[in-house]
Amino acid sequence: MFTAAKPLRGRTVILNVIVFLAVRRYVVFIGSNAFKASRVILSLALLAMLLAAPPHTWAQETNSEVRARAFQLYDQNKFTEAIPFLEKVVKNNASDVVALERLGWATFVVAGSTKDPQERKKRRDRARTVLMRAKELGDDSELLRMGLDALSQPDPLDAAFSSVKEADAAMREGEEAHARGDLDKAIAGYERALRFDPKLYVAALFTGDMYFKKGYQATDAKSRNEHFNKAGEWFTRAIAIDANIETAHRYWGDALMHHGKQQEAMMKFIDAIIAEPGNRNGYMGLSQWGKRNQVSMAHPAIEIPVKVSLSANKKPEVNFDPAMRDRPDGSGAWEHYGLVRAKWVVEDFAKAYPNETVYRHTLREETEALRKTAEVASELLKLGKIKSLSPSLAVLVKLNEAGLLESYIFFAGVDGGIVRDYPDYRQANLDKLRRYWTEFVISK
Repeated sequence: MFTAAKPLRGRTVILNVIVFLAVRRYVVFIGSNAFKASRVILSLALLAMLLAAPPHTWAQETNSEVRARAFQLYDQNKFTEAIPFLEKVVKNNASDVVALERLGWATFVVAGSTKDPQERKKRRDRARTVLMRAKELGDDSELLRMGLDALSQPDPLDAAFSSVKEADAAMREGEEAHARGDLDKAIAGYERALRFDPKLYVAALFTGDMYFKKGYQATDAKSRNEHFNKAGEWFTRAIAIDANIETAHRYWGDALMHHGKQQEAMMKFIDAIIAEPGNRNGYMGLSQWGKRNQVSMAHPAIEIPVKVSLSANKKPEVNFDPAMRDRPDGSGAWEHYGLVRAKWVVEDFAKAYPNETVYRHTLREETEALRKTAEVASELLKLGKIKSLSPSLAVLVKLNEAGLLESYIFFAGVDGGIVRDYPDYRQANLDKLRRYWTEFVISK
């Protein structure tokens, strides 16, 4: 599996904004772990309302009542109102992990809307402190991880949404409207931003998210359907701007999942993973879908009993146990894996990649090594030299016959050399990458 997200093609402004996307949707379903981190640009007026609000008579309520009220406001996206209640709860019980997590998130959300840089930093620091306290108490939720990951990054609000001044202003107007709960004005702001900057991914993405929220809040089936369909249209527009950002795929998967279209939702979550294999949020979306639909998932279990390494003088060293040649399960076929890879180190890499002066482990090398192993194992079985294949070889043969070895390698056996081959392969083989997930990872 990919271990790190790759840069988004050098666009610094978009990259800084995308960092914030993981925390733009709010947790709508705590019980089902469907995380939707909220989007937050609040106006100074809202902050003034918080600071000027008359004190609540907490003495008239028990701590459980204050906690219930705090959670209710949090669940309604009213983070500003929820914070003083949550602060009271954790003051009375410093080990209330759920309250700590929610206080950390609410504070982080409000920090993201604060225009004054010093005040924003103060709120971000408070959010980090609270979330770290929850972590120390054993909280290991994805929501906590997302919050701490986001807070470890530079403040995204130091960057503009767009280099087009009018588009950036319209985006911020849309964000302020969203924070007030005025979804229609938010949509108007985002759409205006997209007119000023037609390539502004987040404008299309956030418009779709607003329609998702309208659909989720709708009380009649007709309105719900209309809003969810509109959300899909806008997520499609975002994907048309840049299909290699996972967020619009994942948001669309969320909308479809909560609209009852489970098969379509699954495919969107798969597309999110394919878009950015190094971003764990896509995997989180598919995992949530699996839990909701009681579907288990796992990559094919293939253990390669051969080690190939480079010696100090850059010569290939193959570690293979000769005793495996006589095993009745075809394990001797693995010897060919080592032989193919050794040949690549010595001569094939230089021929295949004349413009690269330093050897690296490539997709072609790994695919040829695994394919040769699968073909030899299959031939041994066909000729009756063995009666059955080891579990690893059996699934390797199936992957080879399905033409999905490369997909398996990218998602289950990638390394720093092979990952460089992913963009070109993805562009030409989207169907194979999708088939790998539906045919080999997701249980039927």
